[in-house]
Amino acid sequence: MKIRTQNLAVRWGLTIAVMAISSCSILPPAESPNIYVLPQSAPAQNESNAPQLPWQLRVDTPEANGLLSGSDIVVMPEPDRITVYKDARWSDAAPLLLRERLIDAFMVTHRLSAVTSEDDAMRADFVLAGNLRAFQTEYRNGSPVVVVRFDAQLRRGGARDVLVARSFEVTAMPSGIAVPQVVQAFGQACDQLSAQVVAWTLQQGQTAWSQQSEPSTGSGERHR
Repeated sequence: MKIRTQNLAVRWGLTIAVMAISSCSILPPAESPNIYVLPQSAPAQNESNAPQLPWQLRVDTPEANGLLSGSDIVVMPEPDRITVYKDARWSDAAPLLLRERLIDAFMVTHRLSAVTSEDDAMRADFVLAGNLRAFQTEYRNGSPVVVVRFDAQLRRGGARDVLVARSFEVTAMPSGIAVPQVVQAFGQACDQLSAQVVAWTLQQGQTAWSQQSEPSTGSGERHR
């Protein structure tokens, strides 16, 4: 009787093991999402003849909320509904992608001796910060439109007071509704926005630099 009980226990153990192995083998393999990088910037205009400016800039990662703060590719199929493209992600969080695109855009102008981020410990005369308000595809009249909005703030390095602020918004029309086509439109939109932000920052930064370099060097002249 004892022998039969032991044999039965062994058979049940083997049966359970076989079932576990079988159940594992019939499960579909886990699918990894498609990872997209922000497409390479368009060739920038050559500004080598423009004079180099005497100040340094730090570009901070924009603040963002909700889905915009992550790496999902956000889409609004309807005005009151926000979701993400299935099985598709950015290679990094959207605010970081925009920060790196902005830094690249400043660098190719060769107008500044140094352009850094908050990851570096280098001194900066001015800081470009702000909020990423939109980084998504919106369906308008049945067609996708990529929208990127950045509320920029320029302040002096080491100071909290905002010197100037401006909101930038650009749109780009994808050539189709597929995710790769949408991603290409994101690259175009970020190129347009970066060009506008760079031009504005260089102008505003140089104006502020010239004002602080004028006769009065007192530390109390910060109020405009």
